[in-house]
Amino acid sequence: MMQHSLYTGGFDKDIIQLFQKTFSDSEGEKEGDAIGELVQNFLENTPKQKLRVFVTTTTSKHDQQEEVVVVGGVIFSKLTLEESKINTWILSPAAVATSMQGKGIGQGLIHYAHSFLKKQEGVEQVVTYGDVKFYSKVGYKPITQDMIPSPFKLTFPEGWLGRSLVVLEQDEDGNIMPVKPAKGKVYCVEALNKPQFW
Repeated sequence: MMQHSLYTGGFDKDIIQLFQKTFSDSEGEKEGDAIGELVQNFLENTPKQKLRVFVTTTTSKHDQQEEVVVVGGVIFSKLTLEESKINTWILSPAAVATSMQGKGIGQGLIHYAHSFLKKQEGVEQVVTYGDVKFYSKVGYKPITQDMIPSPFKLTFPEGWLGRSLVVLEQDEDGNIMPVKPAKGKVYCVEALNKPQFW
């Protein structure tokens, strides 16, 4: 049975390997190694108050012993908005074991994480930088640099996405806004503070 939860420790190596292997399978070994290092950096060096890791686990029997297996993971970290108090976090990265993809595990885990972040942490909105097709399934919409500037220049601006976890905002024309706009610089945690991830 699959179970989504807030990660509280004990499986760092498994989580790093999940991300490294998943990204190696889809993007090549170099990208897999870079994402594996990123995840290790998150787990080892990011202040706990600025990091929330969520995992999907299942159990398997191995030599008459039940073993917990991490099959999905998403990492959220705090963004600091220079001119705004809006509680905003970024989802990056996310991974589901290659053999388990296409079964709704990633979507379920992200929905679980959104609910937790809203209820337990008071998070108002989340952003990510990734595949529009996938993230639109969990409510993310394209946003512009005028809505929320990215910490670095984006290689693929169409992948800058956001969604509100509270009541949606409307612009002056009555159009629903995916996020509350924020002016000024935006700062990410040190693990993501490298142009190569943008």
